[in-house]
Amino acid sequence: MGINLLPEKPKVEIKSEELRKIIKYDNDGLPIFPAFINGEWYYGNGEYITINTPIDLSPVAKVPKVQYEVVEKEIDRLYNERFNAKNYPGYLRVEKLLKTAELLEKYSEDFVNLLIINAGKTRKQALGEIESTINRIKNIEIDYRKIVGDYLPGEFSKDYLESEGIIKREPLGLILAIAPFNYPLFDSVNKIIFSLLPGNVLIIKPPSLDPLPVILYIRLLELAGFPMKYISLITIPGRDMNKITPNKKISSIIFTGSTETGEEIIKNSGIKQYLMELGGGAPAFVLNDVDINDAAKRVASGIISYSGQRCDSIKIIFVEKEIYDKFKEKLIEEISKVKIGDPRDDNTTFGPIADPKTVDEFIYSLEDAKQKGGKILYGGNRLDKTYIEPTLIEVDKENVDKLYLFNKEVFLSVALLVKIDNIDEGLKIIEKRRYGLDAAIFGNDINKIRKIAEYLEVGAVYINDMPRHGIGYYPYGGRKDSGIGKEGLGYGIEFTTTYKSIVYNYKDKGVWNYKT
Repeated sequence: MGINLLPEKPKVEIKSEELRKIIKYDNDGLPIFPAFINGEWYYGNGEYITINTPIDLSPVAKVPKVQYEVVEKEIDRLYNERFNAKNYPGYLRVEKLLKTAELLEKYSEDFVNLLIINAGKTRKQALGEIESTINRIKNIEIDYRKIVGDYLPGEFSKDYLESEGIIKREPLGLILAIAPFNYPLFDSVNKIIFSLLPGNVLIIKPPSLDPLPVILYIRLLELAGFPMKYISLITIPGRDMNKITPNKKISSIIFTGSTETGEEIIKNSGIKQYLMELGGGAPAFVLNDVDINDAAKRVASGIISYSGQRCDSIKIIFVEKEIYDKFKEKLIEEISKVKIGDPRDDNTTFGPIADPKTVDEFIYSLEDAKQKGGKILYGGNRLDKTYIEPTLIEVDKENVDKLYLFNKEVFLSVALLVKIDNIDEGLKIIEKRRYGLDAAIFGNDINKIRKIAEYLEVGAVYINDMPRHGIGYYPYGGRKDSGIGKEGLGYGIEFTTTYKSIVYNYKDKGVWNYKT
């Protein structure tokens, strides 16, 4: 079918001289974005990973393929720096991190270009991610105010009379952060903040598909004056991380990605602290007293936003029978308003899928759905290697849990529509699903809403709105196979720090004169 792309070939263009300083070029003029190793920019030994744009899969940049031996030495170096990082004053960490928000505003156009070309985002989506990242940084105060402890007097225990304890929260040491492709800038910066802020050292692995915005943010950290010996960025294929994650010097692994990869990391890495946001795809309940027009708009947005490449994208919609037909009609109408195309075109609202393999999986899932009685109400077509139509599939409630799309998160814009007689039917069905990240409820009956919210085994429930994590103002994170722990302002820091009890014994020192 094809997509009409703009005539100009996609090209990475960095206009700022300060940011361009770190970029080299190969013989064909392709930009080489470096890794960051041992406190300096690292261009490797001549072996590179080619970065292709999802717009037309053409090469737009290269990054060095960092070898395991280099990473192993860097782990040792950072591990030996962990106490120095801890002793770098907190107020300076805050100052330098806040400075990166100013720099991101200053150089925003270069980041917009990277997010469009490297991640396939529309200009509006790219600006939204940059704005969210800036707001996230500016809310750093919420994080550092969680770095607190307790004081415990020993007088309430006979065994600890004449003692006292300080329970302090301190950094874990060496953190490994692995960022996802769908929000490469925001998610990486979020992980950087709650890792570096408490005084840890950090290795960040940017997403293999779109590492360029992350590399450029590390340059902002350098320009802000952050002590760069406490951070490394490694450009290494995800499949090669199995050698790195078991390293005993790594205290915590922060990961966002698929459930399957998360399970593999845990099995491979042993005893560590883990914070993981894994597979999701939200169910939405639409009640019979809902404002149909408003609910349809919000559900449609939850399906099509960033082409469905969101952990909180709506994947299953349960609609009470009394309004099912009217809601279905309105939902199709709303989804059909998308403008599919080249993300460089300002008229486009629905751009490419990051990985053509995901589109292959999408085609497989559609065939599976049709074989099991599913009816495609809208979409269902692959328009090019990385372009699809957003797709809505009607499926009977007796068959929905048998579908591939029910049991596996397909990371693009596809959703199942299910008619139910009552909310209990929907709850019974959804409890069979392995994921439990987010959910949405649309309606007005507070008793029904309260019951659904009570029995959904998810990390967050959104009432009369699509799920959206935003800057993490409300904490987010999954249950079941959707993850471990919570991210969000002031929450992620709990997984890069630990408590230490320091107990002082003053027995017979005359500090207290207890009468027993």
